[in-house]
Amino acid sequence: MKSAGIYIHIPFCRSRCSYCDFATGMYSAAMAERYVLSLVNEIESWREVEPPAKVDTIYFGGGTPSLLSPAQLETLLKAVSKRFTVLDNAEVTIEINPGTVTPETLAAFRALGVNRASFGAQTFDDGELARLGRSHTADETRRTFRYLRDAGFANVSFDLIAGLPGQTMKGWRRNLDEAFLLRPEHLSFYLLEVHEGTPLANHIKSGLQPNPDEDLAADMYEVMLDRAAEAGYEHYEISNLCLPGYESRHNTKYWTAAPYYGFGCSAHSYDGGFRRWANERELARYMEIIEQDRRPIVSETQLTEGDRQAEAVFLGLRMMQGFSFKEYQQAFGADLRAKHENDLTRFREAGLIECSGDLLRLTKAGALLSNEVFAAFV
Repeated sequence: MKSAGIYIHIPFCRSRCSYCDFATGMYSAAMAERYVLSLVNEIESWREVEPPAKVDTIYFGGGTPSLLSPAQLETLLKAVSKRFTVLDNAEVTIEINPGTVTPETLAAFRALGVNRASFGAQTFDDGELARLGRSHTADETRRTFRYLRDAGFANVSFDLIAGLPGQTMKGWRRNLDEAFLLRPEHLSFYLLEVHEGTPLANHIKSGLQPNPDEDLAADMYEVMLDRAAEAGYEHYEISNLCLPGYESRHNTKYWTAAPYYGFGCSAHSYDGGFRRWANERELARYMEIIEQDRRPIVSETQLTEGDRQAEAVFLGLRMMQGFSFKEYQQAFGADLRAKHENDLTRFREAGLIECSGDLLRLTKAGALLSNEVFAAFV
């Protein structure tokens, strides 16, 4: 069995971003302490896969996991190590928001074995940050990055968002200048998605903010790739770049059918085979369920063979190195070329995919229109 990843959802934030559709809520010390106890209970009583795979990645996501104290983080790491076999070279990531950590806190996290940090820079324009409802400034991003380096973090990832309302190509290029000057080991970049019901969606509807320009966002994507290549970064997944050897080992599990076990409200899990499941999304309800010694799982999906074949293609194609026809044949006893001959021909002629020997992969244009390609295999 492939090694598994552990995902732990920390739902607390100091403020809520205008575009956020995640399961998050406002931080309070009392609520955080209660939630950590619930997480420990869930981890200790977890029996969804027996025996579980060995673990080589742990990811604290959110929300803002860096709002936890070092003592709380240590409690969670000890619970994971007690319940699972964690390999010595495990990648341990914590998401942080700029301005939410001190040098002392980061040094304590690093001493606990956290060896990777991912944080939402999003943009280096203070006006854009304010319109997004972010609680930090560009200066706090730069300062937090220095703190990370001083604390011994040699693997840092930034998030950047393109296509913000009112964002210009000139502003986007300034963002890239700032990011590549700091030179984090990893960059995740996203084209803004406006989710119904979020403050940002309401602002756009009411005219308080302009509609994002999708064509401009696509141009920003291409500029990002060109600049990244010049700076020595590899485009290894549709939305992710890294310096050589710094791929996100945890996130790669989602695209390569490796098992991952999620804990906390709204966390999702996959056994690496035919079963996916998800926890209760609402924070208070999740804690009540755990405190009643019940399983927090609210949805389960049993994958069919057809589901697994489809997922193998559209998740595998997210990896820019390509997807192997031979491995598909070995895994499922089916010829993908024959099965989707018309689709493959259509996408190749449109310049969205290319075939090189045994590998099928997206082109740069195909990465931008990936959902159209993926839909053919679902």
